[in-house]
Amino acid sequence: MLKDFIALIFPHNCVSCGKNLYKKEQSICTYCAYYLPKTNFHLNEDNPIAKIFWGRVPIFSAAAFYSFNKGGKVQQLIHQLKYKGQKHIGLSIGKLYGYELKDCKNFNTVDTIMPVPLHPKRKKKRGYNQSDDFAIGLAESMNLKADLKTLYRAKESETQTRKSRFSRWQNVESVFQLYNPSDIEGKHILLVDDVITTGATLEACAQTLLKVPGVKVSIATIAFASH
Repeated sequence: MLKDFIALIFPHNCVSCGKNLYKKEQSICTYCAYYLPKTNFHLNEDNPIAKIFWGRVPIFSAAAFYSFNKGGKVQQLIHQLKYKGQKHIGLSIGKLYGYELKDCKNFNTVDTIMPVPLHPKRKKKRGYNQSDDFAIGLAESMNLKADLKTLYRAKESETQTRKSRFSRWQNVESVFQLYNPSDIEGKHILLVDDVITTGATLEACAQTLLKVPGVKVSIATIAFASH
């Protein structure tokens, strides 16, 4: 029973390829960590994610760790993280990405890391917010704090799946609010989520944060799903 309990908390198989993990490997084996399709967007200011927000909302920097391809290993990771309770995946990926971002000139002035929040009803149903764990992992390797409380979802919006870009934007407009906004005045916030497609949800969060004096917003996601 003890072994089963430990295996539940610390899985012994890579969630990407299914092979056994060696000592010190967490969630993802070294091979997959090296060969999963990285975007390296953090090294290019004019990357495809940054361009999503041009003319929509002033984002300081934007990037995603992996490219999301239907049926690929990254989709498998996201599915396990989001729907199968495998929270440790978000933590592990956050740590890996944080090591790359912390010395990058576009992200090394970040003060705090903030996940896109779920509505309390949806969070209760799922049991967790997958973006929280990604934020915590990033914060650990970037030596920063993850702020899981300031930004919150005041209204429960419908699922974004199969919505047009305009419908997605309408769906999340005015959904997000802030507790004690004065606490983040003048800060550079790294706003994080699992996957970015149209950017509507992240845009709505950024618009809310940018109402606070002196705030800068950058964006980082686990994956980028191109159209």
